Amino acid sequence: MPRPEKHSLTLHGHRTSVSLEPEFWDAFRTLADTRNKTLNELAAEIDTRRGDVGLASAIRVHVLRALQG
Repeated sequence: MPRPEKHSLTLHGHRTSVSLEPEFWDAFRTLADTRNKTLNELAAEIDTRRGDVGLASAIRVHVLRALQG
């Protein structure tokens, strides 16, 4: 199983690091591209709706839901 990779994102003007498995990074990039958004823009949207869930988990669930339909 591949290990999570850490990448930096800028959310609402602040830098943060997120660790996701390579497959999730690939799917997240593809999703952002299909929506004509940058990773930072899509991550910021997810961030505003995630409540008390960790950002990496919120991104994974967002990607999964998008792929499901």
